[in-house]
Amino acid sequence: MEKRKLGFWEVWNMSFGFLGIQFGFALQGGFMSRIFQTLGADPHDIPALWVAAPLTGLIVQPIIGYLSDNTWHPKYGRRKPYFLMGAILSSFALFFVPYSSVLWVAAGFLWILDASINISMEPFRALVADKLPESQRSYGFVLQTLIIGIGTWIASNLPWLVSRMGFTDEPAPGIVPEYVKIAFGIGALVFLISILYTVMKTKEYPPDDIEAFKSEKKENRFIHDLSYSIKNMPTTMKKLGLIQFFSWFAFFTMWSMATPALTDYVYKAPAPDKEAYNFTIPAQEQAFNVANTAYQTAADNVGSAMGIYGLSSMAFALLLTFYAAKRTVNRRIIHMFSLIAGGAGFLLMGIGDAALLNVSFILIGISWGSILSMPYAMLSSSVDEKRMGMMMGLFNMFIVIPQIIAALGGINFLSGIISKSSIAPMMLAGIALVIAGLCNFLINDKKVIIG
Repeated sequence: MEKRKLGFWEVWNMSFGFLGIQFGFALQGGFMSRIFQTLGADPHDIPALWVAAPLTGLIVQPIIGYLSDNTWHPKYGRRKPYFLMGAILSSFALFFVPYSSVLWVAAGFLWILDASINISMEPFRALVADKLPESQRSYGFVLQTLIIGIGTWIASNLPWLVSRMGFTDEPAPGIVPEYVKIAFGIGALVFLISILYTVMKTKEYPPDDIEAFKSEKKENRFIHDLSYSIKNMPTTMKKLGLIQFFSWFAFFTMWSMATPALTDYVYKAPAPDKEAYNFTIPAQEQAFNVANTAYQTAADNVGSAMGIYGLSSMAFALLLTFYAAKRTVNRRIIHMFSLIAGGAGFLLMGIGDAALLNVSFILIGISWGSILSMPYAMLSSSVDEKRMGMMMGLFNMFIVIPQIIAALGGINFLSGIISKSSIAPMMLAGIALVIAGLCNFLINDKKVIIG
């Protein structure tokens, strides 16, 4: 079936659910390390606590991609049932995670949250390829990125905004501030509402031949299809996978380590170790409270600064949206320079000046805007549309494997080679993004490059 070109609002409506998905990711990425530290985690242990997130993605996304490829409901379509299922579970996890009383509970909620977000997210990528003709793929993924940027900026600043509305408090040791809990509750509500909006406003194309689809569905076997897809993975997909590897290693390093690194190196306000204080002595308790207040304030500042990368990715995506709506784009060139710009942003943090953090995150946001659009646009031009969900899920391997490596010691080992300073993980992220940018020279298929 030949697909018609869609108007702006049709593409907007089918992508709007990503606002909620990004609320979940931004709150998770910006504040889980803060929750872990508040509950007593040592900075060197934080990457390991994050390992649940990529592990769930590695397992969940290929399964959900396969299931959505082989689903069709006359009312709910192919991808929408998974949007809705993931939204309900994600909203539950988002609401309760800041109420965790001990580390293992917080780590468990992170596992549930990331699995649930992945259930919703993977079909959204496939939906663009389902609904849009080849000529509109770049436009569709860039518009998704615009919505993601809006969500990142608002969600990253939610705790700061809530605290300015009068919900500030001085939490007891080991207790997450009330305004952070309120922000996560708002995020849960936005997640559910935005997904419901897309479900109600978007219609999916049925299979060309419904009887043939049902027949193929009966014959399909997940393990067989998975092994076939891996064996016949396009060369371009493997090259894009190398770029994704270094890109997502860098961003996982930022999500897990930016708060401890920047509160310490830039704001000189590391999280106090409550085991080092004797709370039966008033002076020691007061000293802890002073240090803890300084850390919470610094963490708020880091969260707000990280929100800038969502704002700049939104602006970058907006420019690309206007351009891609009328013209083709050179995806390889855009992606290369965007990643190198983000690498420069991370390396700039080594100066240690709080005034430069916004500049750093503006550059990082340009990378983020490209990471969320260009690789998927290139991938969609190189794989079989009938297996789009499965291939998008498999492509996720190149996202989660570097995160698993980073979580299981890669960050600590490699940043230790660079420096013993607390800012070393951010320097490592910068180097990884520059390498990712240079790997774009490997992409040489003109159909993939121009779109």
